[in-house]
Amino acid sequence: MLCGVLIYGYTRSVFSARKLERATYEDLGFRYIAGNMHPDHDTLAHFRSTFLGEIKEVFVQVLVAAQASGALLLQAASNDGTKIHADASKSAAVSYGRLQEIEQELRAEVEVLLAKATETDAAADQEAVAAQVSDEVVRREERLAQLAQARVVLEERAAARYAEEHAAYTAQLAEREAKAERTGKAPRGKEPQPPTPGPRAKDQYNFTDPESRIMKESASGGFDQDYNAQVVVDQASMLVIGALVCDQPNDVQALLPTLDAIPATVGRPDAVASDTGFFSAANIAGCEARGIDPYIATGREAHRWSLDEVLSPPLPVPAAADSSPRVQMAAKLATPAGRAIYRLRKCTAEPAIGIIKEAMGFRQFSLRGLAKVSGEWILVCLAYNIKRLHTLLGGWAPLKTPAAHIATAVAVSVLLLTATASSLGRAFYQLESHPRSSFPDPAPDSSRFCRCGFSPTGC
Repeated sequence: MLCGVLIYGYTRSVFSARKLERATYEDLGFRYIAGNMHPDHDTLAHFRSTFLGEIKEVFVQVLVAAQASGALLLQAASNDGTKIHADASKSAAVSYGRLQEIEQELRAEVEVLLAKATETDAAADQEAVAAQVSDEVVRREERLAQLAQARVVLEERAAARYAEEHAAYTAQLAEREAKAERTGKAPRGKEPQPPTPGPRAKDQYNFTDPESRIMKESASGGFDQDYNAQVVVDQASMLVIGALVCDQPNDVQALLPTLDAIPATVGRPDAVASDTGFFSAANIAGCEARGIDPYIATGREAHRWSLDEVLSPPLPVPAAADSSPRVQMAAKLATPAGRAIYRLRKCTAEPAIGIIKEAMGFRQFSLRGLAKVSGEWILVCLAYNIKRLHTLLGGWAPLKTPAAHIATAVAVSVLLLTATASSLGRAFYQLESHPRSSFPDPAPDSSRFCRCGFSPTGC
């Protein structure tokens, strides 16, 4: 029942546990899913945070049901990413440069406090000042410990970034040398500059959600505390078949992990289309090693074709066998098959993300930490798939009418009954693996968890 309320809430753009609780009183669809019960918001929030792994199994079962119904063919897919706000404010972050300044200030304050404790001679005053100084020193030492942890994390991130940038720098040099050897001329443009090791002054660490990052948002052009959410969308059905969240601001490292996130029971698509942000020789080789034909843009496309190109498309020119991966991919995208697959990317992956963010209204995670945020993103994609599958199977109705709410609730409940019988139900009701002590004890006042006396243990 809790799983049904949670997933149905996400399909109805209700993400808050308190609003879910209120909806079980006020909304007919929620009352039907909940069986006229009213679980408390604490119970719903605890359930969502605890059983994200089992909810992923429900995501897989819905895709299997879509395959069985013929809605999911899994031939070509599209990949894209978007920035989703973390449950943390960027004002709770500190930069590496500012971190060093704060450490010096705090150490100086500790020395001043210790010196002040020895200035007075009166015994009574000595005890009062010593107590006050001790509290202030402890508070600053705790802050120094937090800053030391932030320093370690920022230095580890800087080392990983340097390794990635150095690999990209080496690949660019090799590509320029190969082009110069092939053409006999020096390559145009500036030579790539080697990366600089170590943390940068503007590298930031957030104390509320340390795994989130400051990322640039393409829509506003500003920076915010975000996660990078990725999806793989089937081009024929527009169902999300793979979902992943990473803490990297750019997309190039996310393609292969997102493809690996596609459930093995569902299978892998024959081809995948991605924009230029995912292009790299490693991604091309990784897709081919996984049996997936990649179609990754090598640069920005023109917004529109000229009339001559529409009426008489230019004939593709095969790339030389010794040409670079970028040249070979550009020639591949120029073929009729490449154009047919890649042109569907903008009308499959991007609309799916647009529906999630605009129509469903999901723009901020409710949980913190990369593992829990990844589970919540799976829950969001599960809700999207249920809504999309409801449309594909011919059950669409305007969602502004109460009758349509009840019809959608019935459809969701049927899917949940088939998907959760073997996974989530057993995991939730096996109290041996989830002892009662791991849940809040409802006694003596069970009404603070559920107004109808529903037990948080599920019994």
